[in-house]
Amino acid sequence: MTTITFVTMDGARYPIEAPDGSTAMENAVRHDVPGIDADCGGACACATCHVYVAEDWREAVGEPAEMEEDMLDFAYDVRPNSRLSCQIRVRPELDGLVLNVPERQG
Repeated sequence: MTTITFVTMDGARYPIEAPDGSTAMENAVRHDVPGIDADCGGACACATCHVYVAEDWREAVGEPAEMEEDMLDFAYDVRPNSRLSCQIRVRPELDGLVLNVPERQG
């Protein structure tokens, strides 16, 4: 299991023990993290699971693929560290990952 912490705009922290191989979005939905809507269910067909990757984790998480970049065009307040949580695959190297939830989705 890998620990991922989602931080909402009000500062509430949601540490989650996530199974390796799952996605950050799947775990956020499973644990009712506020602000992760995931309308498309993880198909990279919406931008309602948008998160900001903490700066010290950007390299480990990696950059978005082209399809994800296209979907991020529909997200609210996109930043250089924006990712869709459905595209972040949980793996042991991400233990301790911090993802910040934007003020709103889409």
